[in-house]
Amino acid sequence: MPRNRKRFCRRYLAILIMAVVWLTSGGAPEVSANDEETYKGLKIFSDVIDLIEKNYVDPVDSKDLIQKAIQGMVNSLDPHSQLLPPEAFEELQIDTRGEFGGIGIVITMQKGLLTVISPIEGTPAQKAGIKAGDIIIKVDGESTKEMMLWEAVKKMRGPKGESVVITIFREGETDPMDFTLVRDIIPIESVRYMTLQPGYGYIRITNFQENTTEDLNAALKALEHGKTPLNGLVLDLRDNPGGLLNQAVDVSDVFLDEGNIVSIKGRMKRHTKSFDARPDRVKHLYPIVVLINGGSASASEIVAGALQDHRRAVILGTTSFGKGSVQTVESLRDGYGLKFTIARYYTPSGRSIQAQGIVPDIEVRLRHIDEDATSDERVLKEKDLRNHLDAVPFPDEDASSPADRGKEDSDAEGRDQPADSRYGPLDRDSLQSDNQVMRAVEILKGYQILTDVRS
Repeated sequence: MPRNRKRFCRRYLAILIMAVVWLTSGGAPEVSANDEETYKGLKIFSDVIDLIEKNYVDPVDSKDLIQKAIQGMVNSLDPHSQLLPPEAFEELQIDTRGEFGGIGIVITMQKGLLTVISPIEGTPAQKAGIKAGDIIIKVDGESTKEMMLWEAVKKMRGPKGESVVITIFREGETDPMDFTLVRDIIPIESVRYMTLQPGYGYIRITNFQENTTEDLNAALKALEHGKTPLNGLVLDLRDNPGGLLNQAVDVSDVFLDEGNIVSIKGRMKRHTKSFDARPDRVKHLYPIVVLINGGSASASEIVAGALQDHRRAVILGTTSFGKGSVQTVESLRDGYGLKFTIARYYTPSGRSIQAQGIVPDIEVRLRHIDEDATSDERVLKEKDLRNHLDAVPFPDEDASSPADRGKEDSDAEGRDQPADSRYGPLDRDSLQSDNQVMRAVEILKGYQILTDVRS
């Protein structure tokens, strides 16, 4: 496109935006002070773009500048709001489905480094020997130094059968290591389970996606129809970063027959909702211990908070992450999306856990048997994030009537996760050396003994 035409289009766009601001005020000749400030701000923005485009030492891409400006504006609101380019928007949608083409690793940005949390069992990455803690420094020869997390994910995902080369740095090795991986279909498995001991089941939920509640019910059915009647359940939500709000509500509803599960309160009336439990056809009457830690965030905090307030479960572990906000994703033109915060959520008793977290009923720090307890302080939490929202007391006015299960996203992005992962396969020996898991089993056994004594 010729430069003059590009400038004309950009200036026309700025004028159009200003006109929209004017029209949204009713088109009245008397403009409010707020609208006047908005108009001035847009004019300054247009002037800056014009000056940079004319005078900057190197040629610039106006579209790229505008996109970065919007991203900066949105990022200044809170850590979980962001503009999603088409590729990132697509990846976000994939993350809530059942499978995708890729190499099978869970990654995060840890201290600015693209770090492997864990390889997923049975995937190309796991078979090739990728390990938790590996730092990915290149993808197909391109440095990950300035790469955003979604960009790295996009580069490593792709059609089944195509290869990708990742270069990693591993502690203890002197030179970087290249791995050529052939992509495969990667199932996203959010629920895993096993019988820990006769009569005592264990279920791990790693995140909340579209089929989580369905998979949970299948796991419960398998555990409850074992050789020994189920006397207690350990529900592990440690290092669960969240996911879909409706799945958090439905998972809570599996164990509750009545009462409020969570309320969300936003500035707009349509963002104020209350979600209540419904009577269940299948009753799960055995006691439950829920495990949480500093990596338990958002949707997992909704579940823990609901079961704690209704005294349906004992919460054990360490204080959770503290993300008490709800995000929604709106589609924009040209494949873009806008993820932004619309509400704070409150537990049934009216607690806002934003930047505070769920405090366990019984605090037990993680350690392996015969080892010293490890500190949870190393985990970055919501209160440590730049521009985090403050907790706000539950409003006095009543929330709206129970609403249909929404699909707002309550994922906890933008935080560093510990390299210790819950995404790997279940291993009975490992679980039995986990002091938090075994403490939970002891509590369940104690409850059973007391129940037998009373009867």
